[in-house]
Amino acid sequence: MHSAPEGRREPLGVELERRALHAARRYYEELNASLFRGKLTPAVLEFSDAEGRLGRFVSATRSLELSRRLLTDHGWGVLIEVLKHEMAHQYVHDVLGVHDEPAHGPAFRKVCAERGIDARATGIPEPSGPRHHVLDRIAKLLALAESSNEHEAQAAASAAQRLMLKYNVESAARGDARHYRFRHLGAPKGRIFENERILATILGHHFFVEVIWIPVYRPLEAKRGTVLEVCGTEENLELAEYVHAFLSHTSERLFREYQKREGVRGRRSRQSFLSGVMTGFRERLERERSVNHGQGLVWKGDAELGTYFRKRHPHVRYTRHLSHTGGHAYAHGREAGKNLVLHRGVHAGPSGGAHLLPGRR
Repeated sequence: MHSAPEGRREPLGVELERRALHAARRYYEELNASLFRGKLTPAVLEFSDAEGRLGRFVSATRSLELSRRLLTDHGWGVLIEVLKHEMAHQYVHDVLGVHDEPAHGPAFRKVCAERGIDARATGIPEPSGPRHHVLDRIAKLLALAESSNEHEAQAAASAAQRLMLKYNVESAARGDARHYRFRHLGAPKGRIFENERILATILGHHFFVEVIWIPVYRPLEAKRGTVLEVCGTEENLELAEYVHAFLSHTSERLFREYQKREGVRGRRSRQSFLSGVMTGFRERLERERSVNHGQGLVWKGDAELGTYFRKRHPHVRYTRHLSHTGGHAYAHGREAGKNLVLHRGVHAGPSGGAHLLPGRR
């Protein structure tokens, strides 16, 4: 598996790398059970300094190499995708016994397709092709939504959301071929707060993606964590990532303004306010959905996306969480969320890695 050169960070120390390798072995065992039905004989995992590739399965030595750069330059989510990619190579060689095809030949691509693994040479999720024109149209509407005129701004934001709804409804009705990818949004966290759960729900219910919180390892801290994964078409992933960054950034700004105005302090007030913002914005979207339903724009879901999602995550556990809806900070945040207008005025997400409209890179 090959990759283009990038800027390097300092490597991990011996102890942190040892712990990371132990974590990678644990993930190998879990993936073997969930994606490959336990059919793989465990390979020897090791980190490598080899240039020009992120991973490699070496059948002669029964070893699976992962680049040390994955620990410092890419993040654990990418490491897991590379690990899946190399495990697919091992499956083709060891279980299927296919030795006479190119490395990324038909057997390998079939194994990856059946499990929602990226079969491309890098194994890392990348844009699948030229940017779709619908994103450019939405970007223009979001630019209009920066208007100082409240009614014009809201009309533009609503038009952008309606355009994306219409695009998805009509694409599904035509039976267009839809190609699915995934992205991890935000930095891995040790704890998920209520406002983040509500934000994930907003993306899943209103922006045509499947969402799931997945466990990851944080090698720089030697701790476990969780990150939000979204699955969907390239166009929907682009918008979902933008919305995630916009709401994360804007809710924090609104809290700072509320904090300065009201003189409040404390983590609890902050969490209550942020949860209120997300709740208010979700309520606004639900009202607009009702309006769109009245105009005949009804999204019935994407069965093929559901299939892709289940391939990637065959064993999903659903949990319920109590919500907190009381207090001064929550009420003010909820009101702010109801008046929040999605627009193009944010240029960097909280994790620094968001691909925000109108351009990717």
